[in-house]
Amino acid sequence: MAKVLSENREALSVDETLRLMRRKLSKVVPDVELPLKAEFAHKINRLKIERNAVILGHNYMEPALYHFVTDFTGDSLELSRSSTETDAEIIVFCGVQFMAETAKVLNPDKMVLLPSDRAGCSLAAGITAEDVRQLKRDYPGVPVVTYVNTYAEVKAESDYCCTSGTGKAVAQYLFDHGHSHVIFLPDEYLGRNTANELGVNFALPGFLRGQRTEIGPERTLIGWRARCEVHELFNVEDIRAVRKQYPEVVVVAHPECSPEVIAESDITGSTKQMIQAVQEIDAPKFLLLTECSMGDNIVAENPDKDMLRLCSFRCPHMSTITMEDTLEALEKLQYQIELPDDIIERARIPIDRMLEIH
Repeated sequence: MAKVLSENREALSVDETLRLMRRKLSKVVPDVELPLKAEFAHKINRLKIERNAVILGHNYMEPALYHFVTDFTGDSLELSRSSTETDAEIIVFCGVQFMAETAKVLNPDKMVLLPSDRAGCSLAAGITAEDVRQLKRDYPGVPVVTYVNTYAEVKAESDYCCTSGTGKAVAQYLFDHGHSHVIFLPDEYLGRNTANELGVNFALPGFLRGQRTEIGPERTLIGWRARCEVHELFNVEDIRAVRKQYPEVVVVAHPECSPEVIAESDITGSTKQMIQAVQEIDAPKFLLLTECSMGDNIVAENPDKDMLRLCSFRCPHMSTITMEDTLEALEKLQYQIELPDDIIERARIPIDRMLEIH
């Protein structure tokens, strides 16, 4: 279940909100920015009550929004679940488009708002529904697992969905049920890292559509050539440079990083698992290899932890979700997610199967 952050915020004045922001965010947000953010938070928290709305916030949201506006926070899997467990008539998804689409698939009768019309995803844009259809023609009978970081039309062509934290379990489930090959889309690095964890082969189809790669009888994940534009920026040299200066550091990496980076790291996991690692492990210093706003949010929650971050890496799509845009989305009910009924029906199947496994 996603973490619930709502604390009767609608009853807080602007001054009270500002006081709490200063106490919680002093290490991560310049004080000069907080008065305006407190005003936005106050307006949003009042308006969502009037609108009967709930706000979901991904772990990559900027700290003031994440800690003072959202009702639920978490990774994609947690937020998918929490979207179905609210009586609100409106879901405001502070994330990116594929996340809001997933919420719409799971809540077809509710209004789902995405605060920015620019919140796409380079990884999700790296594969199309036709690409999946071609792979199914090239590898008939092979089950298709797609990462939740895909658009609904791609999910609709799939058999199962997975998250970065559940990919291994979903693939293992299919291998255990008699499949030798599994199509695992679209993140190349997540696919390679999952194959390494499972001890199975990894294969990429030809870069051009229709170029079939022959695969032997051994257990194999068939991947795709798409990557997260943030996580592929991390490299082994970064880690080694930090370790040289801080030998005791614990390196925590997201599985969308390259296999070489994962091999140099101490802990690998989804954003939820990364947060848990920082909370549970007693280490003098942590290095987080993921989108840098999540590091700010962890620092705000764990002021006693010494966090090292390569924090020039901000997702350009997540960063388009601001408090101003969130307020405007609620005021105007703008950027509603609309999906065809057949896409909703077909995309629901792999999502439900994922939720049943986890």
